[in-house]
Amino acid sequence: MLKRTLTLAAGLALSFSAVVAQAADVLATEVLKVTAIPDEAPTELLRKFKPLGAYLEQQLGMKVEFMPVADYPAVVEAIAADRIDLAWLGGFTFVQTRLKTGNAIPLVQREQDAVFTSKFISSDPAVKSLADLKGKTFAFGSVSSTSGSLMPRYFMQQDKIVPETYFSRVAFSGAHDATAAWVEAGKVDAGVLNASVWDKLVAAGKVDTKKVHVFATTPTYYDYNWTVRGSLDPELAGKIKAAFLALDPAKPEHKAILDLQAASRFIETKPENYKGIEEAARAAGLLK
Repeated sequence: MLKRTLTLAAGLALSFSAVVAQAADVLATEVLKVTAIPDEAPTELLRKFKPLGAYLEQQLGMKVEFMPVADYPAVVEAIAADRIDLAWLGGFTFVQTRLKTGNAIPLVQREQDAVFTSKFISSDPAVKSLADLKGKTFAFGSVSSTSGSLMPRYFMQQDKIVPETYFSRVAFSGAHDATAAWVEAGKVDAGVLNASVWDKLVAAGKVDTKKVHVFATTPTYYDYNWTVRGSLDPELAGKIKAAFLALDPAKPEHKAILDLQAASRFIETKPENYKGIEEAARAAGLLK
């Protein structure tokens, strides 16, 4: 009788533990924690996300919370530690995240992210190409930025240009909008930034095209995507993907969300799309 009682007690304890664990999983996903690489000012990132966050709350039936991070590496660490469920990543940051976690899953990307480019800009009217910048000052965005550093550097290296020896000084502004501001203010002679951010700055009148001009554009490459941590419930991940794919530019309320994301629409993506970026990062010595 005592053995049966102990066995029953042990079974109940295990069942209770399982229930507690399941409850903890449910509680952990009651709030979808979202972040984005800080490639623009924090206030701008939050402004762009608010309508999208409200849409996701409606579609998923759960609270969605945006959690800003200090820098690009912090995004990678947050996903690896399961502190973030969903993140807007650049191509290189995705590669870093995938290599660190082994299972981060890219869900969707904007249509233009399959054919993304970077813009080289200068405030000097005499600058028509990179050949005109030898010995001058130059700015990238963040060291970890795909479109503001990695891919422009990779394409320059294809043309036998090593930035640190070609330019008199190389600086890192930390963000695309900051690069444009530096060039316009004459802090550097030229710089490179995300083509999408450049177009947005021009459309919003936040850069004076009488002072700053585009003198070159990179070849195309894959860039940004929305990625979930590999340990996220697959059913929830599927709902998140479906919500993005359901955004229809023909619906005014959806178009407002897409416009803030600088997207015509979202399409599915996969890890294989970012192999080229991984190869570029290894060629640049940014991955071992």
